[in-house]
Amino acid sequence: MNLRPEDFFDIGALSRHRVLFEGCVFVWEVLKRLPAYLREHIRPLPSGVPLREPLPRGVILCEGEVIPLSEVEAVEGRFYLRGEEIRGAVLHAGAILMDREVELAPGVVVEPGALIYGPSWIGPNTQVRQGAYVRGEVLAGEGCVIGHTTEVKRAVFLDGAKAGHFAYVGDSLLGRGVNLGAGTKLANLKLARGHIKVRLEGEVYDTGLRKFGAVLGDGVQTGCNSVTNPGTLVGPGSYILPNVTAGPGVIPPRSIVRK
Repeated sequence: MNLRPEDFFDIGALSRHRVLFEGCVFVWEVLKRLPAYLREHIRPLPSGVPLREPLPRGVILCEGEVIPLSEVEAVEGRFYLRGEEIRGAVLHAGAILMDREVELAPGVVVEPGALIYGPSWIGPNTQVRQGAYVRGEVLAGEGCVIGHTTEVKRAVFLDGAKAGHFAYVGDSLLGRGVNLGAGTKLANLKLARGHIKVRLEGEVYDTGLRKFGAVLGDGVQTGCNSVTNPGTLVGPGSYILPNVTAGPGVIPPRSIVRK
């Protein structure tokens, strides 16, 4: 097994953001590229969205307009304004946006009590649930979940990746269809300070990163209350069972990680 993005993710299946992964010799280089990539590609929030305080009322962001939810008719998950269907991002009252470097794609739902820093790009039909803490430098693809009391910083969620309950995702990459069981923690900082190094087949690779959590390949599943040590790279299709501490190091594809 190598350490390229292609060894963990189906890059060819990416409809967007593929350039973020292309040309990386090592998969952790994506994290180094991420802040600049987000700042270059984000379309900032419209000026009508108040910052640094809970939204006083729910709104829909639709093509640069800020439309109060009270003016919209909701029918079976669809929204209509003056008889015409509209599609945008729904921000419920009580959500907090800390700066304008946040892009929310159509279909996004931000629940009350969620707090989002930029730069962050939240993809179509993704849920940012009550009490979520998005600390910035976050890219979430389509159909993702950043769940209740989940904290995320400098991280990528590819399409369908979910951290639904009580998770910590720091300096990490989650592949397509990854699911984190409740209470999963992707630790990103060693107790002994210094760059995080990855060992594979007798070779030691210095990532150049002081903070580096986990790389979870496409389809990885973690059980409840599992933990990954800093610098844990998990091959596609693997399972980390409940209450297990995995890594550091490289875990081959389709592994089952037990106690």
